[in-house]
Amino acid sequence: MEVEKTNRMNALFECYATLLTQKQMNYMELYYADDYSLGEIAEEYEISRQAVYDNIKRTEKILEDYERKLHIYSDYVTREQILEQLSAYLGSHYPKDETLANYVKALEEIDE
Repeated sequence: MEVEKTNRMNALFECYATLLTQKQMNYMELYYADDYSLGEIAEEYEISRQAVYDNIKRTEKILEDYERKLHIYSDYVTREQILEQLSAYLGSHYPKDETLANYVKALEEIDE
């Protein structure tokens, strides 16, 4: 499985898991977070491997659709990049400005 896809699915799952059904959450968590194979999931739930595969593929599309509409993950990534650039800029241009440093820290804490 492609590492980038796994990382993206884990991130999308973290953002949108509560919008999924319990079964979708279970399959995605086992497959992507716990690295279970389709066969292992099928055995645990006593269903066919194909049923697990179909459910995971549908859920991947649902997560991507949520992201396309809501942008929670992409907005988070963009905010992180901007904060990183801002922190570097402040560190090199205004290293002693505690007010600016506190504002940056407050922004960083929003996503924690």
